[in-house]
Amino acid sequence: MKRAVVLMNLGSPDSTEVKDVKRYLNEFLMDERVIDKPWLLRALLVQGIIVPFRAPKSAEAYKSIWTDEGSPLLVISRQLQQALDKEIDEPVTIAMRYGNPSPKMAYDELLQQNGDLEEVILVPLYPHYAMSSYETAVEYAKEQHRKGGYKFKLTTLKPYYDDETYLNALCASMKPYLEQEYDKILFSYHGVPERHIKKGDITGKHCLQVANCCDVASEAHQYCYRHQCWATTKEVVKRLGIPEGKWGFSFQSRLGRDPWLQPYTAKRLEELPGEGAKKLLVVCPAFVSDCLETLEEIAEEGKESFIHAGGESFTMIPCLNVHPLWVGALKKWVAELASGDNSMKLGKMVHELA
Repeated sequence: MKRAVVLMNLGSPDSTEVKDVKRYLNEFLMDERVIDKPWLLRALLVQGIIVPFRAPKSAEAYKSIWTDEGSPLLVISRQLQQALDKEIDEPVTIAMRYGNPSPKMAYDELLQQNGDLEEVILVPLYPHYAMSSYETAVEYAKEQHRKGGYKFKLTTLKPYYDDETYLNALCASMKPYLEQEYDKILFSYHGVPERHIKKGDITGKHCLQVANCCDVASEAHQYCYRHQCWATTKEVVKRLGIPEGKWGFSFQSRLGRDPWLQPYTAKRLEELPGEGAKKLLVVCPAFVSDCLETLEEIAEEGKESFIHAGGESFTMIPCLNVHPLWVGALKKWVAELASGDNSMKLGKMVHELA
């Protein structure tokens, strides 16, 4: 069977110019799976309030991390594509949920290479299931596949937050940093509104409604972002032997005033020095590629906040990026999907918003 692989990530603006950042933010924030409000209210919020005020600030933030080759997220995604391409027989390309290259561009590129293409394996570069990341990326790729009338089959990798190969790669990437002296390591995940967690609860009575809900077995966990982040954290802590009291768990990148998953990373970074954690490590397992949220929000803004609050040393552990074990994990999953292993395939989506 003639197959190809698409690695799909979030995306970046085409440049650091305010006009490009505005275009990117409009596409991103008008997504109904990101801001799940009625279209008119969403348009008023995004186009009338958020983007006009946020775009100039975001443009400055992007400028602080931009490289000669462009956006770090896009550069690293290309590097990952090249690394995986050397390891497998199937051609590999990349796509973004927002901005360029789109899934359609990726599909067309692959068809130019092989007009007899029979299957595309879609690999969302999100370990955890969230409607505003993994789900929207997959649904967008499926929509462009459907609208394009492509004849090849589209097969999607399921979330891999608890997969052995992902965890092995994550632990290996973190281990060298644990050899230095530190008081605490903070696991910081991208935040989501609490309403997203409740909306994704297929039982309608578990998520954020039961004490210690993430530790209580439930079928809701297959779509619960908080549970999956918690599961990754607990497993990594156990595998690396991080002592109790030397690690923490938080959520970053809050937008708006609605309650989001807590504790908030920004607040914890201000509090930790006063609790005696003067030497801090931060890891962001929800991101597999370094981007604005890790390089600027954590490594720059977060570090400044922590040091200003009395911290002494701050180290952000890089994302998996092109770590050999991460490339190996992708190679293994592609091989399993190509062999027809249903355990690696995505099941039915939970949010049907269209």
